[in-house]
Amino acid sequence: MEELYRSYYRYAFSIAYRMLGTVADAEDAVQDCFAELQRREPGGIQNMKAYVAKGITNRCLNMLSSARSRRETYVGEWLPEPVSEADDGPEASAERKDTLSYAFLVLLERLTPTERAVFVLREAFQYEYDAIAEMVGKSESNCRQIFSRAKRTLQARPSSALQPAAGNGTSREQLLRRFTAAFTAYDVGGMLELLAEQPVLIGDGGGQEVHTILRPMAGRKGVLALLTSRRVLKQMREWEIAMDWINGEQNLVFRQQGVVRAVLCLALDKSGEQIQELYLMMAASKLGHV
Repeated sequence: MEELYRSYYRYAFSIAYRMLGTVADAEDAVQDCFAELQRREPGGIQNMKAYVAKGITNRCLNMLSSARSRRETYVGEWLPEPVSEADDGPEASAERKDTLSYAFLVLLERLTPTERAVFVLREAFQYEYDAIAEMVGKSESNCRQIFSRAKRTLQARPSSALQPAAGNGTSREQLLRRFTAAFTAYDVGGMLELLAEQPVLIGDGGGQEVHTILRPMAGRKGVLALLTSRRVLKQMREWEIAMDWINGEQNLVFRQQGVVRAVLCLALDKSGEQIQELYLMMAASKLGHV
């Protein structure tokens, strides 16, 4: 059992994290899966990887159903929990690393639990439809329809997550440096050059943990006003700002005396030269894995 745990823990976690969006819930799903496996005879399982995937998927579907009602009463916007590259988790065994990006996780929140399961298993882990059908308890043709419906839902609202930005790590690093300089200097002109035509900024303060932006801000005028305001987000400029690997990409981490206070994840447009989406996490309860 210890050998199975070492072999499949990271794989199981990578599925659960994409399904649930929080580390604690993903870890709970993995622990439950292996506890159930310990109660039965593993020797009779022909395909352990598929068995683990099915067990994790079923647990995540149950957890997502109950999580939906909690998120409906959440004060402000609910965003997934970011993880750093040092976290011994989802990056380690992902077959499609672009599906770990923060923008991709946010995108998945638009789907129903079943749509999310089918889409993650197909898009992130490249499972065939017959295997997915076995995991979610649907027919193969139904899974194809669910995947197509999920993709239409995601494409109905513009996002860079389904269309990875062009460019390389160096250009992203340069953009992050320019953003940091413009943000700390209240530089309207510099910030305007970095924003796409229709940027979106979403903040998560943990319900009522931290006072932050309660509703998404869309459009250049509003996002620019927030990012260059001398009243809003003022405290963030007093913290140490560093570039770190968050969800498989370089993003910005804000620390106060070594303690992580905020994470800002940026999604670029198709050109890779302007910022399309900004996700600001300030909930202390969601910053423990950065």
